[in-house]
Amino acid sequence: MKKLLIIDDERPILEMLEISLVSEGYDVFTAESGKAGLETFGKEKPKLVLTDIKMPGMDGIEVLKKIKEKDSEAEVIVITGHGDMDSAIAALRCGASDFLTKPIRDEALMLTLERAKQKISMAQQLKDYAENLEQTVEKRTRELRKAQEDLVKSERLATIGETVAGVAHYIKNILNGLRGGMYKVNSAMAKHKPEQMKDGWDMVQRNIEKVSQLVLDLLSYSKERSPEEKTCSPNQIVAEVVELLKQKADENSIKLNVLFDPNIKEADFDPKGIHDALLNLVSNAIDACIYDKNTSKSWEVTVKTGTETTDSGIEKILFEVSDNGCGMNPEIRSKVFTRFFSTKEGQGTGLGLLITQKIIQEHGGKITMVSQEGVGTTFLVLLDRKTLKKSKC
Repeated sequence: MKKLLIIDDERPILEMLEISLVSEGYDVFTAESGKAGLETFGKEKPKLVLTDIKMPGMDGIEVLKKIKEKDSEAEVIVITGHGDMDSAIAALRCGASDFLTKPIRDEALMLTLERAKQKISMAQQLKDYAENLEQTVEKRTRELRKAQEDLVKSERLATIGETVAGVAHYIKNILNGLRGGMYKVNSAMAKHKPEQMKDGWDMVQRNIEKVSQLVLDLLSYSKERSPEEKTCSPNQIVAEVVELLKQKADENSIKLNVLFDPNIKEADFDPKGIHDALLNLVSNAIDACIYDKNTSKSWEVTVKTGTETTDSGIEKILFEVSDNGCGMNPEIRSKVFTRFFSTKEGQGTGLGLLITQKIIQEHGGKITMVSQEGVGTTFLVLLDRKTLKKSKC
C-alpha cells in the first residue's frame, strides 16, 4: 500500500508532492500527463493515486474512470483549484476517494491519504471476512464528522457544522445496519452457509453506500451555485425521471401516471438540477405509497406538466407530483423542509427535500405542498419560463 502514483502536468507541484511523500515512506511514481499516468499505473499497479483534474489532453476525471475500470479497489484522490466544488463533486460521483484543493497543505495531504489507506484496508477486510469491520466503520464515521467540520467555509456549511448532531442519528442507523450485516456474515461462517453470507455482505454494502450518499448530499446542500441553464423540454425531463423510477413503482404495485401538456414550450433552466429535484419528489411520492399502511388502496403517483400565466402576463412552467399514499399530519408537514428531518426510519439523510427546495429557489422558482394524512400529498413547482437562447440540452 506504500506505492503511490502522482499525475500532474505542473512539474513544481509534482516535485513538491514527491519530496513530501517520499519523506513519509511512500514509494512514489510520477507522470506529467493522463496518458503517461495510465501507462505507469498499468505497470506499477499502485493502490493510491493523486491526480490533478485540470490537465491538457486527458483530464483527471477521465483518468479516474480508466483507473477504476482497471482496478476498482484503487483509491483515487483528485486535486482541484480552490473553490472548484463542481469538479470535486463530479469526481466523487465517479468514484473518487476524496479531493484536495490547491495550494495543498502537508497536513491535509497526509490526512487524506490516511483516509484512503483505511478505505483500502476496509475493502480488504471485507474480502477476508474480517471481524473488526465495526471498529473500522466507526473510525470512518469520526473522519466523516471531521471532514464535515473542515468544510465549514461558508455560512451554509457553518450551519451544517453547528447541527452535526442532526446527522448522528442517521449515522447510528448505518452502524446498526453494518452490525446486522456482520452478524449475518459471522453466523453464516459459523454454520458453513455461504448463501447466507452473501445476504450479510449485501447489507454491509448498502450501508456503506448510505455513507457515500450522506457526503454527496452534504456537499450538494452546502455549495452555493448558479443554475447552468440550457434550452430544454420540460416534458423530456419528466419522461427521463419517470423512466428511472418505473421499475421501483412496478416492484411495489404502484401505478405511475404521466400527464404531459402537449403544448408546453421549451424553456431555459438547469436540466440536471431540475432532473434531480423532480427525481427526489417522485421518489418520495413512491415511498409515501410504500409506507402507507392502508393496504386496501390502489396506489398511484401522478406527474403532470403544464403552464399558467400570472395576472401580470408572466408565463410559468408547472410541475406537479401527487400521490395517494400515507400523507402527512400537521407536525410532519411543518418539518418537511427542515435539515436532517426524515420519516423514512434511517433510510434517508433528511436533506433531500431541502436540496430540492434549494434547486428550485436557485432558479427563482417556488415549491409548495398540500398533504392530508391518510389521503396523500401533492407538490407543486412553478418556474418562470425564460428564453435566454442558451445551448440545447
